[in-house]
Amino acid sequence: MNGGRARACARFEDAYGHPPALMVRAPGRVNLIGEHTDHQDGFVLPIAIDRALWLALEPADDRQVEVVSGQADGTVVLDLDDLGERRDGWGSYVQGMAEVLDGAVELRGWRGAIDSDIPSGAGLSSSAAFELALARAWVALAEQPWEPPRMAGLAQRAENEWVGVSSGIMDQLSCALGRSGHALLIDCRTRDVTSIPLPDDLAVVIMDTGTRRELTGSDYNVRQRECARAAAALGIDSLRDADITAIEDRLQDPLRRRARHVVTENQRVLAAVAALRDDDVGTLGRLLNEGHRSMRDDFEASGPALDTIVALATDSAGCHGARLTGAGFAGCAIAVVDRADADAFCVHVADGYLRATGTDARLYVTAAADGVDISAA
Repeated sequence: MNGGRARACARFEDAYGHPPALMVRAPGRVNLIGEHTDHQDGFVLPIAIDRALWLALEPADDRQVEVVSGQADGTVVLDLDDLGERRDGWGSYVQGMAEVLDGAVELRGWRGAIDSDIPSGAGLSSSAAFELALARAWVALAEQPWEPPRMAGLAQRAENEWVGVSSGIMDQLSCALGRSGHALLIDCRTRDVTSIPLPDDLAVVIMDTGTRRELTGSDYNVRQRECARAAAALGIDSLRDADITAIEDRLQDPLRRRARHVVTENQRVLAAVAALRDDDVGTLGRLLNEGHRSMRDDFEASGPALDTIVALATDSAGCHGARLTGAGFAGCAIAVVDRADADAFCVHVADGYLRATGTDARLYVTAAADGVDISAA
């Protein structure tokens, strides 16, 4: 996808009268399986996708940062010597990344413009892409080595402390360390990342329901707190260490169901990795279906639109399994589909969703992509 790149370059030229010097590409991500396990030190299996946020920029001679976007509040200006009061909206990402990078990177001023192929608020990690794009730009301008795991950790800090979303590390690591043709098995406790090859004859289809949610104002943080309360009630630091028998015996609903989802989801992630290594797409699909039911029933993080599109997908020819992806509540689901059937699958699901809901769904056949990078414009 290069539409975002062209639009970012055009926006930069409109704002500053000449082409940019540098281009940063930061991919979105979908999670194949492993939802709401990252903030509990668990396992996740995401891919970076071929939809990306683009940042066109040039260095400045002063300590000012200016970023232009196509949003209503279309320009953010930041003084690196005086960050000022905490901002709202997308400016909080620029401000937050400057704050967490200060001391780790020699911050310089720059002028830039952004655009994105990643649907915002759809559960495809557009926020992590923006954070990592900002980090990549500042590190390059400082002429310092790029350290993806470290930068992912700093981006997570900005998300947690400045934006106000109690997310785990998955999104930022996916964006920083994505690998073409591979999923990433991430151990969110150790932050170890293992590349898992994806079969060439399988496609991952993103199914955007058109519904949206804001994580800072949704039940996402409520679920995170419920998981923390469940772990505390069990006398452990995180649900990574929970025992399913203890959960059933010692917890009451809804904490029992929240904890049960996390423990069984961790098991599904490891089983999905084994299935991919064995080229067992039947088992992989079954695990995705089970993961959706767990998110729907135990974690209560699905919704009518997501349930509808997942049901349509699983009833379609060539589909091995489907589930919601991302934090849930709204946004996107994914399906693992035989590549030869992907185009027909997209038409069938989109038509069925329109008939069922009266709303257009957008379906994208995606590919696993490399992580954030920077190049001359």
